[in-house]
Amino acid sequence: MSTLHQLLSDLVAETAVLDDLLAGLRDDEWETATPAEGWAVRDQVSHLAFFDEAAVVAATNPERFRTDAERLKALGPNFPDVVAAGFQETPVSELNTWFRNARSELIATFAKLDGKARMPWFGPDMSVTSCVTARLMETWAHTQDVLDAFGVVRKPTMRLRHVAHLGVRTMHFSFHLNGRPAPEAPVHVSLKAPDGSVWSWGPEDSHDRVEGDALDFCLVVTQRRNVADTGLVVSGPVASEWLTIAQAYAGAPGPGREPLISIRSVS
Repeated sequence: MSTLHQLLSDLVAETAVLDDLLAGLRDDEWETATPAEGWAVRDQVSHLAFFDEAAVVAATNPERFRTDAERLKALGPNFPDVVAAGFQETPVSELNTWFRNARSELIATFAKLDGKARMPWFGPDMSVTSCVTARLMETWAHTQDVLDAFGVVRKPTMRLRHVAHLGVRTMHFSFHLNGRPAPEAPVHVSLKAPDGSVWSWGPEDSHDRVEGDALDFCLVVTQRRNVADTGLVVSGPVASEWLTIAQAYAGAPGPGREPLISIRSVS
């Protein structure tokens, strides 16, 4: 289990990847469509900035956050789209500054907190450490959308461990979110890490299994790729169903991504 300090250091490193990418864009390139339907690069950045600020409020003023969260959820399940639409006329320079400032404030604020302390969020309450893990996952996932918009491929890092762990931990949440009963059967997940080592979760003798590359798994649980477009080998009915609805982030059930190639699975 990573310490809060380690997580924050990895969040800084993940943020730098996006910062470097944004620094090389012309103003007009911020309007480039990303694979997320209806979202341009600017929407990806405003989304991160807005919810970084929300996380700081949740950690430091829970009652205010709960009030704000109820107001947002009252806009409907697509409230993140509504939020993004509100910043579509914001100048690029202001968006960039906002994201940098919001991220810096989040890191400075969370560095002073107890990682085990509980805080509210748009889904279930969670620990401060889990919130930082979620912010890292969100940063990685939305950076992926920006990279995909320009056809850029990045080298996977060991920071994927955080995204993969969150993906595994949210399996039952994914079923609940989609109105399905949480499965009783355990799933064994075995992933090849960027350094060639193996990350694993769940009993090794489980009938239901997910095996393959860590990057592929992270892309699926953040709904950046359809499982059919990965090399993951999926065995058993529970694992197969899970990877069609896997969602490592809070909010309404995501639409996922349409498959580009025929599915690879093992019954």
